[in-house]
Amino acid sequence: TTKDGHIAEPLDLLVVLGGDGTMLGAARLIGDHGIPVLGVNFGYLGYLTEFTLEEVFSALDDVRGGNFHIEGRMMLDASVERDGQTIASHRVLNEGVISQAAPARMIELESFVNGDFVDRFRADGLIISTPTGSTAYSLSAGGPIIYPSMSAVVLTPICPHTLSNRPVVLPGDVEVVLKFMKPSDGVMLTVDGQEGTALEAHDLVKLKKSSTTFDIIRPTRRNYFQVLR
Repeated sequence: TTKDGHIAEPLDLLVVLGGDGTMLGAARLIGDHGIPVLGVNFGYLGYLTEFTLEEVFSALDDVRGGNFHIEGRMMLDASVERDGQTIASHRVLNEGVISQAAPARMIELESFVNGDFVDRFRADGLIISTPTGSTAYSLSAGGPIIYPSMSAVVLTPICPHTLSNRPVVLPGDVEVVLKFMKPSDGVMLTVDGQEGTALEAHDLVKLKKSSTTFDIIRPTRRNYFQVLR
């Protein structure tokens, strides 16, 4: 791997053994290479690791024989700007979450889409989700289920103070900018539950569609709704 933790050169296939969290780590590992990924779940079927242990060898035979389907999942590029300088950059497969570490403490954010003011959120936090991540934290917070091959961004407030602050589904090609308004200790941007950046007042969090997709090998004998059920 490279110094920044990415695979140093392109591969034909990456086989991931574990669960959906392991697949999220693999998405970071791949970087910009666009390597097809076959996920094998060690427990129940996941949304990303859709092959069981019993299916893995027949699945690999199918791949070798060219009998497979690749689904390109949308990802987001997230950055944090402070005083005009980019201090952190992340690749997002599921979601970015802005939240307060202290329990029951609200944060205040202003949101913009392509430069247009959307709303001011006062809530326990805000989730910025891809379609893949719509069945993860966003769903638990009341967000909609988005078919995973779509191009969309979901803004889901966590326990909003204002009842009119509802989840918003946006086109996938927009740029979302979030401005953290007030000084407060412990406010974080957390990406896919695995990477984090501490935020200060007036920091800008910017998210836009990545030019790289996460290319998942899907089972030919199972569809998305079977996993969803």
